[in-house]
Amino acid sequence: MTKPLTIGVAGLGTVGAGVLRLLADNASLITARAGRPVQVSAVSARDRTRDRGVDLAGLRWHDDPVALAADPSVDVVIELIGGAEGSARALVETALRAGKSVITANKALIAHHGNHLATLAEAHQAAFRFEASVAGGIPIIKALREGLAANRIAAVSGIFNGTCNYILSRMRAEQLDFATVLADAQAQGYAEADPSFDIDGVDTAHKLAILTALAFGRPVDFASIHVEGIRRVSALDIAFADELGYRIKLLGIARATDAGIEARVHPAMVPLNAPLAQVDGVDNAVVIHGDPVGDVVLQGRGAGAGPTASAVIADLIDLARHRATPMLGVAHADLAMMASMPMDQHRGAYFLRLMVQDQPGVIADITAVLRDHTISLESMLQHGRSASKAVPVVLVTHVTNEHAMRAALDRLAKLSAVLEPPTAIRIEPA
Repeated sequence: MTKPLTIGVAGLGTVGAGVLRLLADNASLITARAGRPVQVSAVSARDRTRDRGVDLAGLRWHDDPVALAADPSVDVVIELIGGAEGSARALVETALRAGKSVITANKALIAHHGNHLATLAEAHQAAFRFEASVAGGIPIIKALREGLAANRIAAVSGIFNGTCNYILSRMRAEQLDFATVLADAQAQGYAEADPSFDIDGVDTAHKLAILTALAFGRPVDFASIHVEGIRRVSALDIAFADELGYRIKLLGIARATDAGIEARVHPAMVPLNAPLAQVDGVDNAVVIHGDPVGDVVLQGRGAGAGPTASAVIADLIDLARHRATPMLGVAHADLAMMASMPMDQHRGAYFLRLMVQDQPGVIADITAVLRDHTISLESMLQHGRSASKAVPVVLVTHVTNEHAMRAALDRLAKLSAVLEPPTAIRIEPA
């Protein structure tokens, strides 16, 4: 009989328990596709007494997750602890140095230490797999690294955070403000008690750093990504977006330009005819533009026990079949040292919303500022009039430069008739 592949699972939270459950429920299917049995031999978690809804009888238990790497019964270490430092990093590094293959869902670890881990895996001839780190059950890592390996990738963009997409979708559908929807998302378990990583765009940036490296064959470079979150997106902005024919989405975008690789995370106006505009709720979606394949769109659940466990076990089956691929698609020494384009060189159209005092000359003052910075207007909206309270003025610009737009926003904020900091949202082409 073919020798089983034995695994150790560190972290028995939602995803860890989901992995154990899926291995048990689909054991015969997984054995057939792996070409041999896959068996859990050891686990590690902080609380031995907690009921996780899975059978842990007969498994070795390590209070110290790093000890999993030294366990002779473990062929492959699955790290589901999370976080860029601490026990997760120590476990992964120890396992790789021992020549043991690692599977992880830890996007923060790869975003911050991916280059080091890639060289460590190569030096010790160990595999490092991380399909579950981006977009849950969507096989985007495999698509970029293997399925589209013959293509020159021009751009990757997508919705990579289900919490933010859920919040923005509900704000639009129910005409609610950000704070109300966030509080309800926390109550329902869609958002963490401290949602900062999600709503400030950091989670999306971690994932974009990974995809950018894979798409363009360069080292992981989290520091080069421009990051903005959704805290300042208002119900008013969403209503105006609807009127103008857009949806507001938190996007991660990486694009090859003449000035280098542009990588950015921020809320964006997406035209209704674009694939990402129709992705609502907790779903994720990715659009890849390659040559010669053209546009490829992948959509599905981006988080949760089932989708993430599905991705983890897909990696496990690859390891069981001895399918070998370098962590970032090519050997680390062959990665291209490509320049990163500074954000102030970005060019695009913008949605501007100004809350102004309704008085003569306001529009003239605003357009004079834009003229001075060579920013031309495509359209303008103003609904209602009020001498006693602020009224919104919405402007849509033609394509302009980010540096010019920032300078114009600084001046607009100083106009006496502008009563709140201006809101600017970048407009993405279809």
